[in-house]
Amino acid sequence: MTQILPEFGSTLFTLAAFLVALSIIVAVHEYGHYIVARWSGIKADVFSLGFGPVVYSRVDRRGTRWQLALLPLGGYVKFHGDSNAASVGSTPVAASEQRQTMLGAPLWARAATVAAGPVFNFILSIGIFASVAMLHGQTADPLTMSKADPLPPGYVQQLQPGDQILAIAGQATPASADFDGYLERLPVEPVLDYTVRRNGAETVVQGPYPYPPAIIGVSPTSAANDAGLKPGDVITAIDGKPIFAFSQIVSNVSASGGKPLLLDIWNNGQTRTVTLSPRRVDLPKAGGAFETRWLIGVTGGLFFEPVTMAVGPLQAVQMAVSQLWFILTSSLSGFVHMMSGAISSCNISGPIGIAQTSGAMAAQGAASFIWFVAVLSAAVGLLNLFPIPVLDGGHLVFIGWEAITGRAPGGRTLQVLMAAGLSLILALMAFAVANDLFLCH
Repeated sequence: MTQILPEFGSTLFTLAAFLVALSIIVAVHEYGHYIVARWSGIKADVFSLGFGPVVYSRVDRRGTRWQLALLPLGGYVKFHGDSNAASVGSTPVAASEQRQTMLGAPLWARAATVAAGPVFNFILSIGIFASVAMLHGQTADPLTMSKADPLPPGYVQQLQPGDQILAIAGQATPASADFDGYLERLPVEPVLDYTVRRNGAETVVQGPYPYPPAIIGVSPTSAANDAGLKPGDVITAIDGKPIFAFSQIVSNVSASGGKPLLLDIWNNGQTRTVTLSPRRVDLPKAGGAFETRWLIGVTGGLFFEPVTMAVGPLQAVQMAVSQLWFILTSSLSGFVHMMSGAISSCNISGPIGIAQTSGAMAAQGAASFIWFVAVLSAAVGLLNLFPIPVLDGGHLVFIGWEAITGRAPGGRTLQVLMAAGLSLILALMAFAVANDLFLCH
């Protein structure tokens, strides 16, 4: 019983995190459809979060029923004159109300309404990414220490808060954006000379390699997460060999070929050992390519918290748009590579995998969870633009066909296409669930 209760509590937490993330994304998506329809003169009869029996509802002054349904696994907007929530088929309406229906509205209004759902998902992602950028700021130049992170005994660390780092091992420090390439030029030694400006005067002190083997992030679906590694852990040895740089984690994992590794861990004075097996992961590269590497799923960083400077709204939005563009292009490239067999189909996660990731990100804190919502919202927006009947992208194809030919697809043709699209989506969902449960473990 004592073992069952924690597992049950963890499952409930995971489910709750998944439903919160899904509800936010669905609400924003459907609100995009609703508000653009309203602006375009199309009336919405029902705005529903969830499916099934209605738990709560109210009718606003425009005649739209806002409701919460029992099953919080999606949502929909039912427009005036539609026979169902998919806007397929119609019910008779008065001639004076025809312009308020989806079928009676101009093509531009219908296209804008359909596209608004995915667009609002992208806007949500941009809003979150921009807010995070403004909240955290960006690393100030020159690189300046704010606070040192805890490191195990034996590390030499003579830097002080407020030190401006001018050079490491005799090599001038670059702008923060170029720091990763700079690290590759530094000698991988346990102790390095740091030229710093302290209290207006330059001096040389000693410190550890800039990126020690300290963990600042853990991927929720990784060997490290399954083994219980967490931010703040410092890996002091791999298979009994001491390490002092994060790059040594990378090289040892890459050379492992997936064989189990024994890690010695230090965290706040406590030590433990962990055994884990690296996993093959497909990673996006610049230009849309992918590379497959052995990873354990941890990220590292500087041995101190750097001083940051404020990011203005315009710059934050620019950074957010770049982040969104990377996610979208990487996702499309990944889909193409999966279809060609170049990368594993295990990159497709179903609802179970997404729920597990939701719970893991929520367990890491609000910031990680909100970031995950932004990434998932971008993925939902992109998926909905695929030209598959029943998805928004399929509806846009139908509208485009009508714009080109001057007539909408016939009722029988539309039914067949919608049934085919639904079958394709269900098959993809079944495959993704199989990945979650059986194929990718």
